[in-house]
Formats: sequence, C-alpha cells, structure tokens
Amino acid sequence: MTMARREPTIVIVPGLRDHVAQHWQTLLEARLRAQDRPVAVVPPMGRDDLDCAARVEAIEAVVARIETPVIIVAHSGGCVMIAHWARRYPRAPGDAIAGVLLAAPPDFEAPMPDGYPTLEALDASGWLPVPRAPLPFASIVAASRNDPLARYERVLELARMWRSEVVDLGNVGHLNPASGFGEWPGADDLIAALERRAQARDVANEASRQGEPQEALDASRRA
Repeated sequence: MTMARREPTIVIVPGLRDHVAQHWQTLLEARLRAQDRPVAVVPPMGRDDLDCAARVEAIEAVVARIETPVIIVAHSGGCVMIAHWARRYPRAPGDAIAGVLLAAPPDFEAPMPDGYPTLEALDASGWLPVPRAPLPFASIVAASRNDPLARYERVLELARMWRSEVVDLGNVGHLNPASGFGEWPGADDLIAALERRAQARDVANEASRQGEPQEALDASRRA
C-alpha cells in the first residue's frame, strides 16, 4: 500500500531582530512562496521586549494551526527559542515535526558583543539556562566557525546535547547581512535533506505497520 505524502510546511523562526528585507530567512520565505511551497513565519519581535515565553507562545500559535508535517527553519536566537518551545510543548518523536534546521545558534550563556542583550537581561527574560534536553525531532545544527555570538566548540556542545547533526559551514560569521548574507542557498539544501529523511522515516514506519520487509526499514537509516 502506497502512502500519500503531504508536502511539509516550512515554518521560519527568526532570532532577536525586527523584519530585515535582505535577511536570508526573508529571502527564503519569498523564494518558497514563489515556488508555491507552503510556508509560515513566526513574526519577528525585535529586542525591545525580550520575553522568552512570549516567543515560545508565538511559535506554538503558528505550528498548532498547521495541518501538514512541519519543517522549522530557525536562526540565531530562534534556535534557543526552539529549545525552550520543545520543552514547553513536548511532542512525541516524529509527531508533526518532520525536522528542524538550527542555523548559527548563539551562546546566550556567555557575554555577547555590544548591541546584543546582556546576560542579566536574558536571565530576567526567561532565556537562561538554555535547555539542554535532547530535541524530540530530527535536527541539523548549521555551525559557523567564526560566529561572534558563539564559539564553534560551544555550538558543537549544544548540538551534542540536543542530539542534532552538525553541518560545518566554515567561516560565515553569524550568517546574517552583517556577515554578507543575503541569500543563503545552503538553507534549501538542508531543508531538502530533512524532507528526504522524513519521507524515509514515513516509509519505514508504514512498512513496519504493514509488516513489509526489513529493506524499507534499512532505507530510512540510509537517508
């Protein structure tokens, strides 16, 4: 029996910023819409009000109304928001969330450059400590080796605790317009990788339910 697979909705989760027309997430949204791909955006909330709980509720409000599988694309502080959201709204593994891309997660537990929130402000707004529990869905951490907001080794540590796959982006700064991005075509490739893995898991799960041969299960592990 062949399953009808629904195209996932891409949910874009920005960091601690306002709307930025030339941010790669904004450009990704436009590109997906031009391709008639289902896409939803958690509205940027700036830095004036750092309330972490409000951002977690904003993510849940968007995800909860989507009836298809979801692939989340988070950047910067949005990655930490996802860790808090996963703890606040636990879901069974594979339940609705097909995968998550966490691009350039910051280290909110170390002092950041001038212009970014202080440790005291983050703590008072509910960001600290950063959740360390394994994420209950497939995830990829796209890590920069020269991010001014996080040492590469610290990002690897977060990825290990979240049980995320790591993709080494090299020297891409904070992967934002100040670092020269703009368009980031790599996002499309990583979204496609998460989609392929989700499809393979679906095939394996259906094969298990139908009592089909082990080959289908093996295919999901190779994806």
